[in-house]
Parts: sequence; C-alpha cells; structure tokens
Amino acid sequence: MIHAQDITAVILAGGRGTRMGGRDKGLVPLAGKPMIAHVIHRLQPQLGQLLINANRNISRYRDFGYPVIRDDLEGFQGPLVGLLAGLKAIQTSWMLCVPCDVPNLPGDLVKRLSLALDAQEGEMAVVHDGARLQPAFALIPVGLAEDLEAYLETGERKLRQWCASHRLALADYSDAPEHFHNINNREELYKLLHSGKS
Repeated sequence: MIHAQDITAVILAGGRGTRMGGRDKGLVPLAGKPMIAHVIHRLQPQLGQLLINANRNISRYRDFGYPVIRDDLEGFQGPLVGLLAGLKAIQTSWMLCVPCDVPNLPGDLVKRLSLALDAQEGEMAVVHDGARLQPAFALIPVGLAEDLEAYLETGERKLRQWCASHRLALADYSDAPEHFHNINNREELYKLLHSGKS
C-alpha cells in the first residue's frame, strides 16, 4: 500500500471560474474563510505535502503557506494542464489531485484511494460516488507525466477521457457521495451555506 509520505496533494485552483461569474473559486468566502482553506483543512491530517495550482492571485494563495505552481500553458486550458504542472513539480512518487471547490472532502480520501489502487492493481485510482466517476479526485503516479503531456499535445483536454485510457482502480464512495459536491456557482454556494453542513 502507498504510504502518505509518498504522496503530494495538488489542489487545483487554476480555473477561470466562469460559472461563478469569473471569481477565483478557491478564494470565494465560505463560512468565514476562503473555500480552499476548507479543502486544506481536510487534507492536512491525511498528507504532509501539499501544493496549490493557481493562475491568478498567486500571492494570496502563497499566504496559505504552501508552494504555488502555475499551468505551463496559458489561457485557463482546464484541469489536465494543472495536473501536468503538478506531476512535474512534486518530489514524491504519487500525486493526489483534488479541486479547490469541494469543501467537504472526506477524511479518509487518501486511505480509500490507496486501498483501491492496491486491491485492484490499477495504474491510477479515481473516486466513484456510486452514480458516476469523479476523475478530479485521483491518485496518479508521476510516471504518467509524459503520457499526459503527449495527450495534451494532441489538443485534447478531457480529464475523464484521459483517465479512462488507463487501468483505473475505483475508490467506492457510494456510501458518502455528498463529500464530492462541488460549488460551481452562487446558487450552490448559497445552498451549502444554508444547509448546516459548512
């Protein structure tokens, strides 16, 4: 089984935030602190090594105390570009990727992904919430960096498609799909703020 010290978490905060009116989603306030602060709070007990992938407000993201890396390609080209930047930057053998807009991450994410990878002998492990694949929550070996770079060079940008081209181990979260609800727009933010779960 993969140990926590062999994994670096990369929080993907490099998007354009179009559905949030162009706001930088990681910095949108939720229950008195930026959304990414909730994600960091959930990850800290699970992993000691963490990076943030961001393409604007770099100094504000650095204030959280972790290294910040930018996409290699300009123009907000999607999460795969952020994944590649992470795979190139980390010093560990494995990368855990999570988006910045999922403040209710489960406390056993690293454990379940690692167990699934070991039991199912996959190339990478991805969350399945019981209804669908959640490819933005994945445990990926750095050895796939060249494969991802080649995929991006074809012009493709689809995260789900790239993941599906590999042997996937699925971490079953059908018992707790609510942990992976992301906040895409103001309506979802309002709903979460008034649900009593924030």
